Amino acid sequence: MSTTGSRRRDITVADVAKAANVSKAQAARALGNYGAVSDDVRERVLAAAEELSYRPNELARSMNTGKSNTIGVVVGDIENPHFGLATRGITDAAKKGGYNVILINTDEERAAEVEAVQVLLDKRVDGLIVAPASSVESQHLQRVRDSGRPLVLLDRAAEGLDAETFAVDMAAISFESTKYLIEAGHRRIAFVSTVRTDGPYVPGMVLDSSQISDRLEGIRRAFEEEGLSQPVDLVRLNAGGAESIRSITKDLLAGPDAATAIIASDGLIALSVVEAIQESGLSIPGDVSLLMYDDFAWTRLTTPPLTVIAQPVYDMGKAAATALIRQIEGRKPSPESPPLTASLIRRGSVGAPKSAEVYSPAGG
Repeated sequence: MSTTGSRRRDITVADVAKAANVSKAQAARALGNYGAVSDDVRERVLAAAEELSYRPNELARSMNTGKSNTIGVVVGDIENPHFGLATRGITDAAKKGGYNVILINTDEERAAEVEAVQVLLDKRVDGLIVAPASSVESQHLQRVRDSGRPLVLLDRAAEGLDAETFAVDMAAISFESTKYLIEAGHRRIAFVSTVRTDGPYVPGMVLDSSQISDRLEGIRRAFEEEGLSQPVDLVRLNAGGAESIRSITKDLLAGPDAATAIIASDGLIALSVVEAIQESGLSIPGDVSLLMYDDFAWTRLTTPPLTVIAQPVYDMGKAAATALIRQIEGRKPSPESPPLTASLIRRGSVGAPKSAEVYSPAGG
């Protein structure tokens, strides 16, 4: 009687060789497509392999050839549709190039990222695509670069690290979108992000995420250009799960100096912000305007449809994988590709605040 622990023995090269009536060395050459082997032997070996359902030992093959035909991908939160779409772009490009993808999620924890990178290196991946949990603490990624292993960064830069980076210019689009809110009459503009800090936001503080730093810089510059004071008390970092975000949102909407507009730094945050606004008995944009990063199908199905900052997320992932494969295969960079740019899509979730001042451009 078989037990639950028993399983069919893996078919080996020796089994294929025996079935094809050739030597193990001949079978290995035919299966690995290397060395001299006659057409007759190759046909017999391949027929035997198919009949026996032989699958090659990829680890052994990678040790022999130095290539595993795999790409390691490390992202912060696969629950976030932003990374899901970027990963789809990566896997599509990888599949086209003949590579498989090993994906590891870190929950935006640097320690988990360090471990993930080492696990992928131990698995002999041919190269790495990493969305750094920290744009400041990236010594482990520098060690990857120093080892000569191909490395590409996704979505975020890493300070002082010379690696190809595929990300959108967040400062520019943040500036544009904040100007749009100011022109609508908003002065009390809030920003909500999950980036972790040791304390409340202070202008100029060093943040782990280059993306969030750039977004806050764009907001600051938009207020400054209009001669206005940025309401830094409305910058809320360290947003956690849905309950935390709802609590932050309700706090932002309470009191005489409540926020009149909220910028959500990703789609998951925006969902909880919308829920909190509804729970508070308020309306969008009648009581509060909402603008969010990333354009997903559901943002067009809400009432009203949401104003969004659309990023070419799929293209970002595809470009990162394409560049990594080029590095792995030792090919020269292709002519400069079009930049990855974001765009502001104006829908119905931004309106004038209830007590809006008449907007007058600086100097106007």
